Amino acid sequence: MTTSRQKILTYLKKTRFASAHEIGRALKLSAPNVRHHLSILCADGRVEAASVRGGAKRGRPEKLYSLSPAALGDNLPALTLALLAENPNPKVIGARMARSLGLVETASTGVMAKRLAALVEKLNELHYQARWEAGAQGPRLLFGRCPYARVIEGHPEICKMDEAMLGTALARPIEAARRNEPPSQGSCPLLFKIG
Repeated sequence: MTTSRQKILTYLKKTRFASAHEIGRALKLSAPNVRHHLSILCADGRVEAASVRGGAKRGRPEKLYSLSPAALGDNLPALTLALLAENPNPKVIGARMARSLGLVETASTGVMAKRLAALVEKLNELHYQARWEAGAQGPRLLFGRCPYARVIEGHPEICKMDEAMLGTALARPIEAARRNEPPSQGSCPLLFKIG
């Protein structure tokens, strides 16, 4: 038997956005009942209040609900497999990524400390949770999070792509090395030494 919450999730998957009133009308449920279920679905992260509609007409503006990104999921593993099946050159892709993401302009001028700080800021906008630190053999970049964590285990060549991206951005040779400490869930097991 399909529950009311399952019906609401199915309806939102089909319509993308809907108000509690629209969901209730379509599923033959009362608006208060729908709002109750939506509050539970929002609390557990499967649904989110996407926007508010109204304001120009009389009455209270209506919240529009949609499935959350977590509930929608993604197809990163399938897309990664399809891309890597073509045997692309990770160094070429990494260099292109550095240019298309604006990393080259961000980190190509000034003293190295300022270049690294600017690069780290840009990388963090891309969810790498990056930081840099000085070392006896020169500066090192560390990623607190690997954006490819879900697929990296089967495709370590993706690390070469990041290595090339960083080298192109800084116009310096980059060498990836294993960290001494074990990586935590989703973190990058590498550090990048800057030559």
